[in-house]
Amino acid sequence: MTKRSTFYALLGTSGGKLNQFDKMLEERGLTGLQNRYQTLGLGYQARINDFVIGMDVFHNRGGVSELDNFRMNYRTSRALLNVGYAFTEESRFQLIHYMSLGVGFLNFQMLPSEKPDDLETFLAKPEQGFVLREKDIQKGTFHYGNFLTEIGFQLSYDFDLPNRAEALQIITKVGYSFSPLEGKWNMKGISFDNAQSGAFIRVGAGISLPDRNFFYKDASIGISLIRGIHFSTAKEFNSKLEAAGLNPLNGTPTNWGLRILGNSERVLYGAELYNLALHGDAETNKEHSLNSLRVYGNFGYNLIEYRNFGLGALAGLGYGNIRYTLSTENKPDFPELFQQREFDGYLKNSGLMVKPEVFAEYGIPMTKRQLFDLVLTAAAGYEIPLANYKLGDYSMSSYMAGPYLSFGVGIRP
Repeated sequence: MTKRSTFYALLGTSGGKLNQFDKMLEERGLTGLQNRYQTLGLGYQARINDFVIGMDVFHNRGGVSELDNFRMNYRTSRALLNVGYAFTEESRFQLIHYMSLGVGFLNFQMLPSEKPDDLETFLAKPEQGFVLREKDIQKGTFHYGNFLTEIGFQLSYDFDLPNRAEALQIITKVGYSFSPLEGKWNMKGISFDNAQSGAFIRVGAGISLPDRNFFYKDASIGISLIRGIHFSTAKEFNSKLEAAGLNPLNGTPTNWGLRILGNSERVLYGAELYNLALHGDAETNKEHSLNSLRVYGNFGYNLIEYRNFGLGALAGLGYGNIRYTLSTENKPDFPELFQQREFDGYLKNSGLMVKPEVFAEYGIPMTKRQLFDLVLTAAAGYEIPLANYKLGDYSMSSYMAGPYLSFGVGIRP
């Protein structure tokens, strides 16, 4: 039996053309949008004999076009489960054919080129452009939807790391992505299906634990689905909303996300990402959301290892953003929407985050051959923003900071 586990980051480019929208522009003597987008992704992969299973999360961003002091662009994100077969024996070189099935999100917006620099002025008249979203994850991760698929090939090669069981793996992925169900990405009378389809190439690097260095319990890389509770509220921001005659965003933010954690001789490393969201009705015919994506690189040490129990500490350095959207629910269809334009408002900012964390985990062997453990995790930590995260002129750093508690369930080969 051979085993291997890997986590990696990828950059790439892919086709994604808005055919119907570009045709509407051309009928008005305007140039269509750029037909490619850039990809940034994070993934995990485990190989047992010749069978390969993994997961990828991608953010895809299209090019920006300017028209009449407005900026038009689109972006998508995807979460994909990969199943594949390795054509090569376990070695430094791997050639894998895989298929993916997952869900996604699509955002298309036309907003002013000049960003609002005053929150109160923005809230007094937020209707500055329009934002269209299908499966809006800015309302929460579980709003992901509409099936997406990929077919591709992966080529990778290992380079040894001095005095480490892990190897540096260089990865290339090529293939084709598409939406298998026609008409699932229609918004306001325009089909955006082609934005989810196209050939892609992605390159990247990761940390791999190859079979030649895979000692059960002495070294591992696992992946978990996490659910977190953050003990902060939008109380101060809500006071601004209420002063503008809008309903507050109630509750405390919670998250769903992914966590990848490697362990070699008690040294811990990995990455995690999660998405926090608050949303609700702003007023009649308007809704709003306050969203924050967090991505961390983690490093730490396993303080206690006893049988299947572990207790460790991590320090994380990463990226966070804050996004507020105020949108009109009943917007007209194209081309009237394109002509009127002023319906929605959008503010965003981003910066660096740090966090300390302690966690406990328990692994449950799931087969007699010990192919993998089911891992249960509980973690507590404190997030600290390293930027003001201003929306207009108003700092959201107090909202970004605070303690959290999270729970996870995952697998570890």
